Amino acid sequence: MEFVDLLYKIFLKDGGWLTILNGLWVTVQISTLSLLLGTILGSLLCFFRLGKIKPLKIAAQVYISIIRGSPVLMLLMLLFYGVFARQGLSPILVAVITFSMHTAAHVAELLRSALMALDKGQVEAARTLGFSKWQAFKLVTFPQLVRIAKPVYQSTIVNLIQWTSVVGYVTITDLTRVINNIASRTMQPMITIIGGMIIYLALSYLVYGIFHWTNRRRTQ
Repeated sequence: MEFVDLLYKIFLKDGGWLTILNGLWVTVQISTLSLLLGTILGSLLCFFRLGKIKPLKIAAQVYISIIRGSPVLMLLMLLFYGVFARQGLSPILVAVITFSMHTAAHVAELLRSALMALDKGQVEAARTLGFSKWQAFKLVTFPQLVRIAKPVYQSTIVNLIQWTSVVGYVTITDLTRVINNIASRTMQPMITIIGGMIIYLALSYLVYGIFHWTNRRRTQ
């Protein structure tokens, strides 16, 4: 009974659950927008990386190498306290830009790896049968690309959700910062942090569940 009262004090008393929901919403917003923009930018980077225009190819290679090798927290602080310090951008917008850039580098590399793993003979056969380049890509290349890249893309989404836990360093009240504030207020760090970890695990398994559901729909 004491444990139940303790959970009530930590997570429910004085609207604690509402604060957690607000922090969770910030985390979901940053993750969703960063994933969308990062996927678009990553696809463009992959196109440049595999293209024949040498300056764009080199620029894409350099970008991917630098961003993938840089800690996301350092990149976030560089943009917030350095590049955009005088621009008046909101912390959330800077966070979205940061995680979009970081996600794009990973998406570009996973798409490149997936494209390199494709059976090029099938594309050549489609072209021989009279398919245009667009038709061959749409009907042959893209379905295989999705199948190969999907597991790694799923992991990228989960990693992105986890990466966003550092946004508190730039004054954003996300899920992690809310959990930390509640732990400090209630003097119960162990239970509070475990509760936060459970929420992050739930988000991760929600992603896994969505991908599993789409796989089942595809095989039916």
